[in-house]
Amino acid sequence: MASMKQSSILQGVAQKGSVLQVVSATKKDTFSTTSSTYVDITGLTATITPSATTSKILVSVALSFGHSSDNNSHLTIRDASNNVLIDPTSPGSRAQGFMSAQVAGIGNQEPVSFSFLHEPSTTSAFTYKVSGQTANNTFYINRSDSDNNGSNRGRGISTIILMEVAG
Repeated sequence: MASMKQSSILQGVAQKGSVLQVVSATKKDTFSTTSSTYVDITGLTATITPSATTSKILVSVALSFGHSSDNNSHLTIRDASNNVLIDPTSPGSRAQGFMSAQVAGIGNQEPVSFSFLHEPSTTSAFTYKVSGQTANNTFYINRSDSDNNGSNRGRGISTIILMEVAG
């Protein structure tokens, strides 16, 4: 189950670099996938409506991440049309995305976080979705591979935070 919060501090004319509004979504339940193509991580989607076309959006993601094997998984941010918003130079046949993640050991859960500054150049609602893909394994959000109910295992939460920054 995910929850979404929005707050706004638009008061008069904002100075360049001021935070104008914050939108967040928090995922408290678990997720897993074996997909070798990008799929959206349910509950980690947030939409913001910039107040000016010159605004930038600071996108911050914090995940509680688990793996079923030592293979890499790839994480990215996509828009509502599933366009990858982080496009590395000359990816060739490599996965297009923000980062590759590999947990230190099977059965473990690791924190994974990343941020980037996006310039949507719009005053229309803009959606950001955390997406992932994996190579020959399963990756998990908010749990480990060994999700047995014991004091040696934990569960986590994951978040996406969008901050509109005055341009």
